[in-house]
Amino acid sequence: MCTLLDSATGCAVQSTLPVGAGRTSVEIKVSYLRPVFAGTPLYTRGWVSKPGRRMAFAEGEIRDGAGKAVATASSSCLVFDL
Repeated sequence: MCTLLDSATGCAVQSTLPVGAGRTSVEIKVSYLRPVFAGTPLYTRGWVSKPGRRMAFAEGEIRDGAGKAVATASSSCLVFDL
């Protein structure tokens, strides 16, 4: 779930950057809220909480098929020119 949240928050940050800019994760904090079993449908979303020219911050969540949160994350990304 950490990898899924890292991707969701990273893509959210990337969507705010101009052409020619990239980003990489610097830190991610994940909170696991409930167990997930094989075959459970999962829905993930990520959003930017604070954009920036050098650092950007994002949050994400994973919900199960019943709409219950199973994990949340906060992430910081380093922004750089490619």
